[in-house]
Amino acid sequence: MELSSAKAIVSGGASGLGLATAERVIAAGGQVVLLDINDKLGPDSAAALGERAHFIRTDVADEASVQDAMSQAAKLMGGITLAVNCAGILLPARVLGRDGPLPAESFARSVTINLVGSFILAKEAANIMQHNEPTADGERGLIVNTASVAAFEGQIGQAGYSASKGGVVGMMLPLAREFARLGIRVNTIAPGIFLTPMMAGLPDEVQQSLGAQVPFPPRMGRPDEYADLVVAIYGNTMINGETIRLDGAIRMQPK
Repeated sequence: MELSSAKAIVSGGASGLGLATAERVIAAGGQVVLLDINDKLGPDSAAALGERAHFIRTDVADEASVQDAMSQAAKLMGGITLAVNCAGILLPARVLGRDGPLPAESFARSVTINLVGSFILAKEAANIMQHNEPTADGERGLIVNTASVAAFEGQIGQAGYSASKGGVVGMMLPLAREFARLGIRVNTIAPGIFLTPMMAGLPDEVQQSLGAQVPFPPRMGRPDEYADLVVAIYGNTMINGETIRLDGAIRMQPK
């Protein structure tokens, strides 16, 4: 598929990895709808991208909210060919903390937003993509979910986050196999330490310390590097049912 004709929806698109991906789509000539719960930053981000970008306030953990947003997005762009799941939360906490055991509600919140939210967006995107006119290869769309290296090497304090991201990795292949008959690919990107808005708020010395843990390049990843990978996947029909680590060869330590 050609990025110049992409009709993309990006959750968590108001900033960070999602916004960088949207910028690449717009720069190539495609269309994008930013889905984000941040209704203050979202409109500004869409406006900065230009007339081929739109913003719809969306709670990815709310099925009705996602369904409504996807319907609006498809009408605005005349369909959807690319869905990128970047919305997520961290909520770090030890299971046995100073105030006692971690409430199950906190664990469930991570799973609901990171995993269930990704599932909702993926299945609603596929529901719309299946009606697209296929390419010469029979392709109708691409779904890219975002996991994390924490899916494989979760650190102390990341039980909920790691479980949710491990679930994102685990559901990818069944989805790719099921959607194959429709010509819809499903892949997952597992970033390492990236310079997202959350990380950008840390002191410089902390950022440098985190970046130094990466074997090469010894720095945090940039959102545009995540976007580069999305673009590469979009243009290569053979990449399907795959989880790709984007981490500079880092393997996280226990803490």
